[in-house]
Amino acid sequence: MSKDFSSPLTRAELRAAIEDVVYTGCAHLDDQRFGAWLETTAPEFRYAIKAYSPDIRREMTWLDHDRKALAAMIDLLPKHHLDGAQWLRQAVVGPIVVDADDSVRAVSSLAIFHTVVDVGDAHLEGGSSRLFAVGRYYDRLHFAGGHWRLFERTAKLDTRQLGAGSHLIV
Repeated sequence: MSKDFSSPLTRAELRAAIEDVVYTGCAHLDDQRFGAWLETTAPEFRYAIKAYSPDIRREMTWLDHDRKALAAMIDLLPKHHLDGAQWLRQAVVGPIVVDADDSVRAVSSLAIFHTVVDVGDAHLEGGSSRLFAVGRYYDRLHFAGGHWRLFERTAKLDTRQLGAGSHLIV
C-alpha cells in the first residue's frame, strides 16, 4: 500500500471520502459502466460474492476473482445475454474502521432493485420493479495515488436465489 495517506482527515471527511467511493461504484454498476467501476479499484483488488446456506450449513462462494479476472469477465460482457433491465443499488455505509496500516474497513448495507424496462414511443420507460437482493458490502480501501481505492470487497448476500448471470450485477 502506498503511504501517501498522510494528510489528517477529520472523521467526517474520511466518512465522506469512503461514502463517495461506495456510492460512485454503485452508480457505475447501475449504469453498467463496469470498466469505470473497475477503475475505482486498486491493482491488487479482490472481489467475492458469498451467501450462507442453511441447507448445507455453510457459506457458499459464488464468485472470487482478482482484478485481472474481473477485467476478463467484463471484456466478455458483450457476448452475454443481458435482459435490458434497469438496476438500482442502494448502499448505506455503516461502521468505518481505520487500521494500523492506514487502510479503512467499511461495512455497507445493500439493497438491489430490478426494473423491467418497457419499450414505448422510441424511448425506454420503467416498468415493474422488485427487490432483487439484499446483503452487505464488506470493503477494504487504501489511499494511493491521491485517491481512495477499493482493495477488497466481499458482498455477503442474504438473498440466495438470483438466477444465471447475476454475479454481474451485485
